[in-house]
Amino acid sequence: MIMTKKKTTKDAVKVLHHRYIRGNKKRLESLQRQRENLNIAELIYNLRTQAGLSQKQLADLVGTTQSVISRLEDADYNGHSLAMLRKIASAFQQKVQVKFIPETADTVYT
Repeated sequence: MIMTKKKTTKDAVKVLHHRYIRGNKKRLESLQRQRENLNIAELIYNLRTQAGLSQKQLADLVGTTQSVISRLEDADYNGHSLAMLRKIASAFQQKVQVKFIPETADTVYT
């Protein structure tokens, strides 16, 4: 009889994902929401910094305050409005694109 050693990983993210998230629908949904928030925050930050604008300058362009831009660039912020995202996109001569995509099973760290 040949004994095979179980494959293990030392990747902390994979270990934590396997232990605390995989198979837990609520945690998977929460993780997805956080990833979406992070993505939006990164997009706004990258557009702003690539244009060489401060948060205050972008706020002036879109008719809001610096603190609103700061919150939008915060990955923990949950209040993104489509109207504000459109204003920001317009300031950079861009459009917002919203897509609905099928939810997939826990495929990130299986």
